Amino acid sequence: MSFSILMVSAALVFNSCDTSKKEVNKPISEIIVAEELVNESEIDSIVAIKIITETDIEIHKDTIHEIKEEIGVIIVEVFNHSDWNVLLQQHVSEKGNVNYKGFKKEELKLKSYLTSLSKDMPNDSWSKDGKMAYWINAYNAFTIQLITNNYPISSIKDIENPWDIEFINLGDKTFSLNKIEHEILRKMNDPRIHFGIVCASVSCPKLQNTAFEASNLDSKLDSATKEFLADPMQNNLSKNAIQLSKIFKWFAKDFKNEGSLIDFLNKYSEITISQNAKKSYKYYDWNLNE
Repeated sequence: MSFSILMVSAALVFNSCDTSKKEVNKPISEIIVAEELVNESEIDSIVAIKIITETDIEIHKDTIHEIKEEIGVIIVEVFNHSDWNVLLQQHVSEKGNVNYKGFKKEELKLKSYLTSLSKDMPNDSWSKDGKMAYWINAYNAFTIQLITNNYPISSIKDIENPWDIEFINLGDKTFSLNKIEHEILRKMNDPRIHFGIVCASVSCPKLQNTAFEASNLDSKLDSATKEFLADPMQNNLSKNAIQLSKIFKWFAKDFKNEGSLIDFLNKYSEITISQNAKKSYKYYDWNLNE
């Protein structure tokens, strides 16, 4: 479900006879006025934040009659990824090892989350972060479903053309994993997505065991990128020589949006790498990440 919420962080006085509005108890400095009834668990799933100007408040005069001390108004879009978050917490370790047997036992819960994705797809009113979080979670959740539907297997490559199977039904459209990655996520021009989505393999970036939300997207992508670069199983970095994951070879142009590949690496690595560093690539292990 998605809808807009107004959050005013200030001392506010509300005077409204509109019974369709509801005040939700929050800390003293925050009052939330929702366009429809929400509970506190739904408030926790806020995904998109946009600061608007004082002039934009004009449309809400029916609800907000007097603002004693304005600090800001926030419009948020909500998609509840909590069901996915619970499954990740239960079946994915801190190191990213996936318990596919556990996911298989809870396939109804996984299917319920995937159905919710289908019923509430991103639209133009969603923020970029909200859309990106949705599509990263969708990619990962449908990858899990693809594996569990074929489990037990030793590698995702045991499935014929796994990335081209159009088994993902969202709204009135059908997608493959490749369509989501190449036609949606990569076109958002943020190379960090390569460390947020997973291919169910040992050499892939680890599956995060908490869901992506618009509110945590930037920090989670940053930490996922830094963690992947710092993992000696995936990359070996030094000033004059680097051994990289083949992800940097397969998607080379994505990492040159704002400079060279070395510029990208230096932004997220603890080691300063020379622009003339010798480059090679590591073996890619396609065994299942369990």
